Amino acid sequence: MRRSLNLHLRPSLWGLALARYLRSWWYMTHLGAVALVMALSPSTYNRANRLAAARYIYASTWQVLPWFGVASSLVSLVIIRIVLVTARSYGLSHFALEMVVRVLVLELIPLAAAMFVALRASMAFDASALGLARAGLSPQAATEEAMRRMRRDLVPQLLANSFAVLSLAMVTSVIVLVLAYLNVYGLLPWGVGDYTRTVGRVFSPTVTVGFVLKTLFFGLAVALIPTAAILELQRYPRRLSSTVQPGAVRLLFVLLVIEAASLALKYI
Repeated sequence: MRRSLNLHLRPSLWGLALARYLRSWWYMTHLGAVALVMALSPSTYNRANRLAAARYIYASTWQVLPWFGVASSLVSLVIIRIVLVTARSYGLSHFALEMVVRVLVLELIPLAAAMFVALRASMAFDASALGLARAGLSPQAATEEAMRRMRRDLVPQLLANSFAVLSLAMVTSVIVLVLAYLNVYGLLPWGVGDYTRTVGRVFSPTVTVGFVLKTLFFGLAVALIPTAAILELQRYPRRLSSTVQPGAVRLLFVLLVIEAASLALKYI
């Protein structure tokens, strides 16, 4: 609080604050690039790293998939009923199914999956999450410790969080598509042809590729940004001035930017 007050009262510090802000973004980008290179390197996947990745994937995806699917299905069912009833009241029932698919499956479900994985796996404020909290370490020593552990801990976590976002979004999307059919056509089979035409019209090749890429970017953001912020605090411990999870605001900002860019590319 005192630092924020001094920053507003002393414009001479604005340049320093801007430099630190840009340096923070550069550190995050550099760390992400290094982690991605390691993730694509065959030498990373030795037996220990494969086992670590499997444990992280199990904890971040399989343990939460059933009840996340149930919770998302209940919320989606309420939204589907609202959309259907509203569309029928205005005589637009033939647009209701397409609206449900576009709003729920393409936009809300991937964002909800990313937020859920972020809140569960990355938003707990624990500077020792990667075993990097070492009293008395210099910034250089902390950086070396971070690089040593990156291959063992960061890459499996990146893969697990990205896989979790993608898996939760895909599985929940399939469930919502089934619920949408049941709400529109019931248990009768004669709506399958019209339903597949509507869904196929929405999921054009371009939209499908954009949907997958957006979900992957969500997963990478969730995996990288909070971790990069924690590692940065090990290099610059004087910057720790709040108990808020490091990188939380930046993660929300990046998720919203990805979502806004996806909407702009699809509808503008």
